[in-house]
Amino acid sequence: MKISPLPSTSRVRQVTDALVDHITSARLKSGDRLPAERELMEALAVGRSTIREVLRHFQALGVIETRKGSGNYLLKSVSRATIHMPLSLESTNLRDGLLQTLQVRRGLECEAGMVAARVRTADDLADIEAKLTEMERVHLEKGASGPEDLAFHLAIYDATHNPLFRQLLEQMRETFERFWSHPFERFDFARRSFPFHRTLFQAIAAQDAEAARAETLKILEIVEEDIKEMSK
Repeated sequence: MKISPLPSTSRVRQVTDALVDHITSARLKSGDRLPAERELMEALAVGRSTIREVLRHFQALGVIETRKGSGNYLLKSVSRATIHMPLSLESTNLRDGLLQTLQVRRGLECEAGMVAARVRTADDLADIEAKLTEMERVHLEKGASGPEDLAFHLAIYDATHNPLFRQLLEQMRETFERFWSHPFERFDFARRSFPFHRTLFQAIAAQDAEAARAETLKILEIVEEDIKEMSK
């Protein structure tokens, strides 16, 4: 198998691309067996956890299936485009782009909060609370907590046990991250939404799906108000 070694950055994305490139160059077709995990680890100079994360991504997309005791098999042909499904949004100004993206966030995050409230496990709840606690610590210390806020929402997505929520966010990460990067050069953007992250966590802990939806809407309503006010 001829797959070039990788640099040290963006391992999962690079391994995904390398495996897709191998499938293409080797002309693998539906039903063909993929290289074993050990072969991939050695060829790409990465650990088993990275390989398995990539394989889980392929499984979630319905690209491969794992047969116990036999290995991983290709279910359909793929390309980099089908694996990453890049999404883009062109708008004339930041305000319009944020408002359009917010419409998508509202649908995804309301549903994710409701699903997480219904199916979350004790481990999920502990992870969400840990992310929330860190977000609150950083917010109180610095006055804002963009990356920690994003990590909190990702933990909720993971608690749905539906990998498509995180995959959709990953595909739109560049667009979505504008919400957590001080848009309009305002460090106080959406600061008023801070307390509602705790009440959202409490709704998920109580397994109250409707309350989770309501608290998510409170957060996003403040975001929308600040987009409109700060862009004047």
